[in-house]
Amino acid sequence: MPHGYSLLVSQRKLLAISDLHVAFPENRQIVEELRPESDEDWLIVAGDVGEMVENVDWALGLLTKRFAKVVWTPGNHELWTPRRDPVQLRGDERYRHLVEVARGHGALTPEDPYAVWDGPGGPAVIAPLFVLYDYTFRTDTAADKTESLAQAYKAGVVCSDEFLLHPDPYPSRDAWCKARLKETEQRLDEACGSGIPSILVNHYPLVREPTRILHHPEFAQWCGTVRTADWHVRYHAKTVVYGHLHIPRTTWYDGVRFEEVSVGYPREWKRPSHPRTGLRQILPMPG
Repeated sequence: MPHGYSLLVSQRKLLAISDLHVAFPENRQIVEELRPESDEDWLIVAGDVGEMVENVDWALGLLTKRFAKVVWTPGNHELWTPRRDPVQLRGDERYRHLVEVARGHGALTPEDPYAVWDGPGGPAVIAPLFVLYDYTFRTDTAADKTESLAQAYKAGVVCSDEFLLHPDPYPSRDAWCKARLKETEQRLDEACGSGIPSILVNHYPLVREPTRILHHPEFAQWCGTVRTADWHVRYHAKTVVYGHLHIPRTTWYDGVRFEEVSVGYPREWKRPSHPRTGLRQILPMPG
């Protein structure tokens, strides 16, 4: 093997980012300036590229031209159906349309066979997940979903999903979540059942703990499901990559590294105390 090729492989990195929200001009500029460190770098995009289908089309079109491989999973904002979007698809039909948009640019989606990272820090199955939420991250004083939602409405802390993220053809978002969980568990059992390590990519944190620092605890019910609480152990995760909370940081649970890789809104990342916005290195693990 030529020495130059060996050196190139050793420089490969698996990078990640989420919550690009490219409808904001400042965030769009951030995306325009994203560059790989080598021609072999892969990029994970963990949801919330934007609300309009054209936002997702533009961003993934740009990023797939720059990175050797792009792995995308949707956030809640991609699944909204804003009145101003020419694409008025709802629910699962909208999700399937976005999958085809991503595939059209060569990006991998939750509906594609999981890729295996064989670069430094590997091998690892990269599994983009789409499992939504089921209101089980409810407030500590709420006995059920109905009471938890009532507390949120009373506090004035209600996610826009309640008005813009339609579950069609499922009767509710939690019913859609249940279906996605069943399908995803089957795929992960097949891909990771032999013990091969994984990189689990989901827009929402797979465990409840990261939501404990939210300023408004009522918002946690739109942030995941207790059904995924053991997935990082069960599927031998090297790292769990997520976004959604707009609190970029590194935490550890059961010895597994969790990376929140969101950019967030300009009003957030422009604060002097906000962590640096940009690409996060997933593999090889820094340090």
